Amino acid sequence: MIVPALGLGTFRLKDQVVIDSVRQSLELGYRAIDTAQIYGNEAEIGQAIAESGIARDQLFLTSKIWTDNFAADRLIPSLEQSLRKLRTDHLDLTLIHWPSPGGAVPVSEFMGALMEARERGLTRHIGVSNFTIALLEEAMAVVGDQAIVTNQIELHPYLQNRALVDFMHKHGIAVTSYMTLGYGKVLNDPVIQAIATRHAASPAQVTLAWAMQLGHAVIPSSTRRENLASNLQATALRLSDEDMAQITALDRGDRLCDPASLAPAWD
Repeated sequence: MIVPALGLGTFRLKDQVVIDSVRQSLELGYRAIDTAQIYGNEAEIGQAIAESGIARDQLFLTSKIWTDNFAADRLIPSLEQSLRKLRTDHLDLTLIHWPSPGGAVPVSEFMGALMEARERGLTRHIGVSNFTIALLEEAMAVVGDQAIVTNQIELHPYLQNRALVDFMHKHGIAVTSYMTLGYGKVLNDPVIQAIATRHAASPAQVTLAWAMQLGHAVIPSSTRRENLASNLQATALRLSDEDMAQITALDRGDRLCDPASLAPAWD
């Protein structure tokens, strides 16, 4: 898989808080950082990376194009601005953050511009976020079956998005799971807690390991060094088939991120 299995998410982290989170994560061994234009923290992330002294070729940087920048004459200039903020000449992965609200900008227009950005070397890989099966089909019709490396979607034990995931697997599109811990809701689930006890692990480690064992990439965020370190250790945890089946049985279609102004007609 092109996308690293575990990276640092930076949603809702601003100013010194995001600088500290990125600095600590890099010190602990994280090498993948996920941000977005709308997060308003690209410049701070760029600062933290520059101050870390870690070589650019050791990092995997992802950002997302905001809906205001989908028009063909705006997408690449906005990406170039993101690159300046991040203090780099390219991203490893650039995503379309949400479908265009109300279809204001056609999929063909923003996907074509994103493909041009890749051809110019501004990003090594391209993908999407919050896309449904129908929208993925539209996007693939523009850029081909192989170009879209991931669809970043809300996915956690309470919302497993199986129809969409099955479609993505069929077409070789990797799943990047956001909100893998369900805003912390799943950490109190008795099934998750019992599995954690059996493995002498934390509920967060179990949940992240479950997603990664399914082949998904995860991007949990934290501002606490101990949680950042603990999340990183989830890569070494192996769950049994029974553990996996018990977590899979928790699916209840509980969507937590559903903004009325942005959300498509979900699968």
